[in-house]
Amino acid sequence: MNLIRKYFVTIVILGLINEGFSQDNKETLKLSISEAQEYALQNNRTVQTAKIDVDIATKQVKETVAIGLPQLNLAGNYQHQFVIPQLSFGEYMDKNALPDNGYLTKNDILDAYKQSAPIPLGVNNNTTFDFTLSQLIFSGEYLVGIHAVKIIKQISEKALVKTEDMTKESVAGTYYLILVLGESVKVLKESLTTIDRTYNEQVKMNEQGFNEDTDVDQIKISRSNLIRLITAIESQKDISTKLLKYQLGMDFTQPIELTDSIPGFIREGNLQYLNSPVYNVSKSIDYQIINDQVFVSSLLLKREQSKWLPSVSGFYQRHEQTNPPALNFAVKDLVGVSLNFPVFTSGQRTSRISQAKFNLDKSTINMENAGQGLILEFETALSTYQTAYRNFTTNSETIVLSKKIYEKSIIKFEEGVSSSFELSQNQSQFLTAESNYYTSVLNLLNAKAKLDRILSIN
Repeated sequence: MNLIRKYFVTIVILGLINEGFSQDNKETLKLSISEAQEYALQNNRTVQTAKIDVDIATKQVKETVAIGLPQLNLAGNYQHQFVIPQLSFGEYMDKNALPDNGYLTKNDILDAYKQSAPIPLGVNNNTTFDFTLSQLIFSGEYLVGIHAVKIIKQISEKALVKTEDMTKESVAGTYYLILVLGESVKVLKESLTTIDRTYNEQVKMNEQGFNEDTDVDQIKISRSNLIRLITAIESQKDISTKLLKYQLGMDFTQPIELTDSIPGFIREGNLQYLNSPVYNVSKSIDYQIINDQVFVSSLLLKREQSKWLPSVSGFYQRHEQTNPPALNFAVKDLVGVSLNFPVFTSGQRTSRISQAKFNLDKSTINMENAGQGLILEFETALSTYQTAYRNFTTNSETIVLSKKIYEKSIIKFEEGVSSSFELSQNQSQFLTAESNYYTSVLNLLNAKAKLDRILSIN
């Protein structure tokens, strides 16, 4: 498969380098059914979307885990005060203002009192920075949440597998349809060659007067019916080929060739499904997804129950100022622990826990119901395959006989032993048998594709 992918990449690179490389000159891409399915898994748009969902789920897990890791925040604040409040301690005695003669009067003492200078309680412009480091120490809801998002990621990964399985089934169905239509056209063209020969001979005989005009007209009608049917089937094959390219995520102008054959698929299916294979429902990707959903419901119940537990977190904060005031009471370093313990919520928690229990019960019932449904789907698909095989066997015999009768009727008509009406009837019988045969082939192959998906057979 790696070689095939390298081959695809080489084609794309060559197309980008050579700007003159026209679409008409694209090399035909030969694909077996396994190669077509692998190509679809790499390029189908629905599969690509499912892969993105897995990437999103992966990031959600990392996001949830990060909640419990250390958090560092930086906050900056600039402020300007138009009026700065001041603190004054009133008057005080200035000893230097007292006279030195040793004799003090009342006035000398009063004159020695001075008004103290006011102390500003701030600054006009200041910028502060707060560095806060926080750490969640314990939270039951957080622990349950981590587990839940991991399960959700698993569900998205399994949903991708399911999308890939459905894509492979749809690619196989279209692949089979193209092969069946191609085989049908091949058989009809062989019949048309025979009819053309007979028609040309009848025209010559009519020109010489050896037969009736109605004989020529009847053969012409038979010939026209074949041409119309071939044209319709070829048109359907072209549309089916475009559908396959769409499923593969391929450009419609890219020519492709299917290399597998119908008999090989039929033999493969018979070996696998005519002996009633054993089905283990627990290995079904659908069942696994539903089982994970039940687990998520149980985690949601635990999440509600965990809300009864306290949550504990710690922090360290550093406070810096670019222009600290003269009288500064701000604390530079601060360490703390926060405890949040829910005490009373008026019954809200109890109601939420009850709802979560009910949802868990529903999920469990849905899982049991889905398990039975998946078993029924398998048994129905297996029965459909075995019925389709019986129809295929019957129609295989019928088409051989009807073709034999039709070819003999052409010989008899050319020899003048049978009428054109009898030839027309035998042709109609052959075309009906041919249609029934290829319909049974397609039904058989589609039943195989469905069982391949159910049993996860690549």
